Amino acid sequence: MVLNYNTAKEKLLTNFNEDCRQFFVKNGCILETGYCYLLNDDLEQAKNNFKLIKESDIRAHWALFLISLIEGDVREYPTYFELRNFLEIDLNILINHYKGNYIEKIIRYSDFMFSINPEIYKFIGRVFYNTGFEEQAMYFLNAAKNCFYNDPELHYLFAFIYFYENDYKSAKKSLDDCLRILPQYFPAVNLKRRVELIDNH
Repeated sequence: MVLNYNTAKEKLLTNFNEDCRQFFVKNGCILETGYCYLLNDDLEQAKNNFKLIKESDIRAHWALFLISLIEGDVREYPTYFELRNFLEIDLNILINHYKGNYIEKIIRYSDFMFSINPEIYKFIGRVFYNTGFEEQAMYFLNAAKNCFYNDPELHYLFAFIYFYENDYKSAKKSLDDCLRILPQYFPAVNLKRRVELIDNH
């Protein structure tokens, strides 16, 4: 198959191979090449790529921070927005590439990242849930609820999980908690209608 940028990026996100990296190198895609090295466990080469563009590309700056977590050598702070925009995406990529050792090292810093962005536990919990690690997901989601209770999205996420476990009573309670904080939160309003339809049958 002839690669173009989109197919090469899809390979990077799901099943990185050497053709993918060669495409990015040939086409001067420095950020993507850096991620290829990261996923191939060549952290030094990854850092060399990211450093070339870290002043002009926020994702490269973030990637260097991510590697510092993996290496246990944190010298800079990420921004609130970097954590919000990139942490879930990159954890998902690492899980898809079976980088459990990297995941473990990154989430050791969850308390540190929480001090910068109080939604961190929710982000980690959500990515674990979406990738099938339900026990780990509930651990972090409960930590999120204990630390940042007034987050309507968090209560909706609990309701969603309970709904698909057929625990409609718990789903309804979580939806009520969500709508108490933000009465017009549309996903919760919509899900509550579905729960009530089930209750009425």
